[in-house]
Amino acid sequence: MAELTAEEKRLLSCVLPNLATALRTPLNNLHLATERMASRSAPAGEEDAIARQSYYRLLRLVNNLSMAPELASDTPFQTRNLELVVWLDELCRQMASIACETGVALSFVCRERYLICAVHPEYLERLVWNLVSNALKYTPSGGAITVTLERKGRLVRLSVRDTGCGIPPQQMDSLFSRWKESLRLDPSRHGLGLGLPICRRIAEGHGGRLLLESRVGQGTLVTVALPHVRADGDAVRQPQTDYAGGFSHVMMELSDALPYRAFTERNLD
Repeated sequence: MAELTAEEKRLLSCVLPNLATALRTPLNNLHLATERMASRSAPAGEEDAIARQSYYRLLRLVNNLSMAPELASDTPFQTRNLELVVWLDELCRQMASIACETGVALSFVCRERYLICAVHPEYLERLVWNLVSNALKYTPSGGAITVTLERKGRLVRLSVRDTGCGIPPQQMDSLFSRWKESLRLDPSRHGLGLGLPICRRIAEGHGGRLLLESRVGQGTLVTVALPHVRADGDAVRQPQTDYAGGFSHVMMELSDALPYRAFTERNLD
């Protein structure tokens, strides 16, 4: 991880988390308002969809801002054993059902019947959400995203490949530091640039690393290599959460990449 200045550390450790906290109350109010709008007898219209998408995008941003302090840390994560095959398969099924709204096919490939590894489940899930959301943003209709899980010797490799537009060579070097410029005056229309740095921090917090390969017009491949180790104790399986009641975790995490029409009442039920 590149050395951070004192001001950058203060920004990550204090300013951004405080901003996230300040945003949560109006976000809760916005959520309540949209729920009341949705409860009316009239069919959900364009305004409903735009309001819902805006809410989910803001909530996703707040969650990334809340994790910003990790970018100033190199402390290893506390981990527990998790069976990754079923866990990731369930996650990909949720994402695939939503990715089809953009005309993109998302698939999960794994030859292993089961694969137990010591991970931080919540952070690893955030890594997957961020990588797939990025892939979905830059993959046009008719394209494909492939999530792969495999065991290679002493490593577990999780990769996300897309058939999108690819990344120009001159932008590759700044991908993990763009947040420093975005947070000053001119945020990018694609966000603050925290997603990939957070993913790299999550990989390194597990004792692993993140590798990125891309060619213009040929898509992008992001590979996360984690140590294939187990923690003391039994393996646990991440329970599948029921997101009923109008709150959809998968819609929130992919909100930056979806058209507003995906946020109609029929997709949130």
